Amino acid sequence: MRVALVHYWLIGMRGGEKVLEALCRMYPDADIFTLFYDPAKVSDTIRRHRVQASWLNPARRLHRSLLPLAPMALESFDLRAYDLVISSESGPAKGVITHSDSCHICYCHTPMRYLWDLYPAYCREWTRSRLKRFAMIPLTHYLRLWDFASAARVDAFAANSENVRRRIAHLWRRDACVIYPPVDTARFFWQQPEDYFLMVAEMVAYKQLAYAVRTFTASGRKLRIVGGGPEYRNLRAMAGPSIEFCGRVPDAELSTLYSRARALVVPGEEDFGIATVEALASGKPVIGLRRGGTPEILPVEMPAGVLYERADEAALRDALEEFDAVEPHLEPAALQAWAERFSEPAFRRDMQSLIQRSLASQLRGIDVCAAIAPEFAQVPPLRR
Repeated sequence: MRVALVHYWLIGMRGGEKVLEALCRMYPDADIFTLFYDPAKVSDTIRRHRVQASWLNPARRLHRSLLPLAPMALESFDLRAYDLVISSESGPAKGVITHSDSCHICYCHTPMRYLWDLYPAYCREWTRSRLKRFAMIPLTHYLRLWDFASAARVDAFAANSENVRRRIAHLWRRDACVIYPPVDTARFFWQQPEDYFLMVAEMVAYKQLAYAVRTFTASGRKLRIVGGGPEYRNLRAMAGPSIEFCGRVPDAELSTLYSRARALVVPGEEDFGIATVEALASGKPVIGLRRGGTPEILPVEMPAGVLYERADEAALRDALEEFDAVEPHLEPAALQAWAERFSEPAFRRDMQSLIQRSLASQLRGIDVCAAIAPEFAQVPPLRR
């Protein structure tokens, strides 16, 4: 069986690329297709595969600005020789054209945020030019139409969380199985906490890191931030002496930072939240906004941190004070055991089940997940 893996772009290693790595280990002979590819910025696991980038690749430094051309670039890939196509989607990757006899499964991290949920804010932040904003209106309208229509090309969807499953149903009118992304839980460990909190996130506006930085600056509590991105300068300018910016760190250093932290802080709405699982695998609690994937991950049977309702400084300040009372009652070993629900073996088991059921189905015009979702996986209870 010939297998193709399609990923939106390969210009860094974040959560989506970790999922792609797991798929690469499942299918070591698979070919990879992507819009943009920078070999120096991805792992050896990905580089070992034959990677074909689109004709947009020479301009990969402008990858976000080239989104209107992505549909044409993806549709130019020749996938006729492949029996199984697995697209890894939080951009337009699902829009590839496959042979009528092949099976296309989409693992969806999220429908494109900047076309749907974040469009009004993104349009304001992207440029101050009224002319450019006006030009975006027909482009984004076309992309939304294409995004919706291309969902019909997929035989079965897997969502990375119940949160994303609901978004798929709302935007694309498709059902999906929930398969949590793989986390290498074995590389995380617990140590006696030191006096600091930790944030691990890409520094982009929708992650809402700014109010967390202001809260920790005002309180004098110590906060270490792992990550980089376009918001770095703004965050650095507002940060006080209790804030430490660690940048992008190697995996071993990140594991150590988790192991010694008091808790992970998640101030924004996550589609799923791999950092939350990594914190639990380190035996560490989470202080997070009660939206998106974060409340879905945390257990209801035991103390696991504090969830708060509003993305503002007052709510986070109150949550930190509540955490001070909860902290002595935490059980690190129990949190680590819970995190095993999100391990790579669990991901592999559920993906193989979906793939086998999809390949066996001869009814390509029927949404496979609509038939098997009720019996498919044991989803951890949602924390409310």
